[in-house]
Formats: sequence, structure tokens, C-alpha cells
Amino acid sequence: MEYVGAAHHKISQLVNENAIVLLSTNLSFLAYVNDNIETQGAIAVAVDTERALMKSIVIHAAKDLRIEDQEVDIAGPGEVLVDMAAGGICGSDLHYYNHGGFGTITLKEPMVLGHEVSGRIAAVGDGVTDLQPGQLVAVSPSRPCGDCRYCNEAAFNQCLNMRFYGSAMPFPHIQGAFRQQLVAHAAQCAPADGLSVGEAAMAEPLAVCLHATRRAGPLLGKSVLVTGCGPIGLLSIMAARRAGADFVLATDISDFTLSKAKEIGADETINMTSGDGLAAFTRDKGHFDILYECSGVEIAVRGAIEAMRPRGIVLQLGLGGDMKLPMMAITAKELDLRGCFRFHEEFFTGVSLMQKGLIDVKPLITHTLPLSDAVQAFDIAGDRSQAIKAQIAFQ
Repeated sequence: MEYVGAAHHKISQLVNENAIVLLSTNLSFLAYVNDNIETQGAIAVAVDTERALMKSIVIHAAKDLRIEDQEVDIAGPGEVLVDMAAGGICGSDLHYYNHGGFGTITLKEPMVLGHEVSGRIAAVGDGVTDLQPGQLVAVSPSRPCGDCRYCNEAAFNQCLNMRFYGSAMPFPHIQGAFRQQLVAHAAQCAPADGLSVGEAAMAEPLAVCLHATRRAGPLLGKSVLVTGCGPIGLLSIMAARRAGADFVLATDISDFTLSKAKEIGADETINMTSGDGLAAFTRDKGHFDILYECSGVEIAVRGAIEAMRPRGIVLQLGLGGDMKLPMMAITAKELDLRGCFRFHEEFFTGVSLMQKGLIDVKPLITHTLPLSDAVQAFDIAGDRSQAIKAQIAFQ
């Protein structure tokens, strides 16, 4: 086996010897070979000897975010090459940017960030028939192995070999999707026809909240408390409303995010930095049936549990690290504490709901900055006085 340049005589020599010829993927070169050289049954395999370069957003350590050149991959069988269009900056991305990780998860090597992305199909690999070049897709970052004990139980988000984009949980880290071009499996791509690239990139955080809503069980007529009005909290309000919640109250410490909560459907909002907080909802053992805890802050969890009625359900979405919980209150009230981690099949459901106009995420996209301004985009994304969802435009 030998790598070959553009020398006609050398290619002919190898073909005559029935060698396996590895050719550049330069299309004009391949056309020349096909038109001018008799293959005589030799096997020609296209490889990328000089891959094109693209820009990627790479975190090296806390506050050390760089835009770097990386090679573009090639779509294999069952895969697609996507020209990335939009990427939303998530809370976990901000943890890596501000602190180098969160909880026990820390950076041990440079890592491409990002998992809330959309783009247009640039090329399709062999066997891909349901996606077309130019088509807008939302790309799911959930990549379970399909073969472990939890995948076999259809608990795909608990996969033992999960390759979730932009995650420092395993080592080597799973590189993320904040790059100009991405090779993904066709099964990860949800057609997003009719949506903007920004809306399509919101499919991932929406899927998180839809998964939590599924974990809650029936919500029709329920009273819901949402603590923390970042993107996940606000999308939880939308998901709870879509599931039939009757009363939704949202809490935060930012008037800006609370105004957004009111705008997108919360009945009431409370700024926890002033007044009596949730005191009015703690009488008679509490008021709320369901809690979407989206802050990951211990004081918020404690205050919310006081306002939960007996046999209520606590959905923990916020990932702020370990905390001490009031276990006596949880036990005495017989509260159900349900962790909510990532998603899988809810990703495609979220895209469908947006396409049908049943959930409108556009009010949450407050900023869109070019790739060249990635550091500024991350700084803005963490400022809850002005930003809900900051996105990066890759093209």
C-alpha cells in the first residue's frame, strides 16, 4: 500500500502492479485519474491526504478560550458533513469557560466546546438517503453506543459509552461541535425545514426540558414552580405549559430574566432578593405539585422544598455541584426527588413542536455574534442582566 501524488507515471505503475492506490480527495485530481488512466481492476480508494482546515472554538483552561485551525473530517457510510450555522452557548460551556469545569468534572486536555448546534448538509456518505445537501438540520449531541445494558433498556441518556459533544466527563474528552464543519451520523440530524438556524440550535436545551417534563408525569391542571430563569428554566415554563400546567410561578434574582419568564407564559414571578420570597406559598405544608429546579443553587432548592405540597415531585435539572438537602422535609412531605439528565428521543420531538408553532423559542435568543467574537459571546452569555441565549454564527 502506498500514498501517491499527482505523478501520472507513478499511478500507472502502481495500477499495472495491481496495487491498492490511495488517492487525494481533490475532485479535479480524481477526475483526471478516471479520465486518463486505465485501472485494470486495481482498487482505488479516496483518502484525504491534505485535508481542508476549519475554525473551531477550543477551551484550554478557565478563561483560556481560543479559535484554532483544525482539519475537516470526511463523511463515511451513514454519515453527513454539516456546514455549521448556529451554536448556542450552554451553562456547561460557561462552566468550562469560567471555571475549567464543574463539580468533579474538570478539563484535562484542550477540548472543542459546544453541543447546541444547527447547520446545513454539505455532503452525504454512502447509504444516506433521507437527508439532502443544503437541508437545514438540528444536530443532536446525544451519541449512545446502542449496545450497553442501559441502551438495551432504552435508557439511552444513561449509556455507559456515551459520546456527548463537548464533554470532559470521560478522558480523552469528547470533542464538541463549535466548529465550522462537523461530521455526524445521519441519525443525529433532525430535519429543521421551516425554522431559522437559531431556532434549530435551540432543539438541544428544549429537549432537556421535554425530558424533565416526561419525568414529571401528568401535568394537566398542576401547579408548577420553576426556580432559575436561565434558558433551561424558561424552556421548562414552555414545556410545562404545553403539557397542561394550570399555574406557573418562576423565581430568580434577575429582573431581566423574570421579565422574560412573564413574557413567555409564567403567571407570576418573584425576585428572591427582595420581599418574603416564597413565604406565601409555604402555608398548610406548601402549594406546588411540581418543581423544576433549574438553578443548581442550594438556597434555591431549600426554599422551594418548603413551598412544595406533600407528595409533590422535585425535578432537579440544575447542575451546580453537590449540595446539602433538607432530607427531613423531603421525607415528611413524601416528596419524590427525580434527577433529570440530558435526553435522547425528545430531541426530535422538540424540533417537531417548534416546526408546528407549538413552542416558540425566538424570544429567548437575545444575542448572535460571529465566530471571530467567540470570547465576547461567552462573556455576554454569562451576563444574566442582558442575555438569555447567546449564539455563535459559524458562517
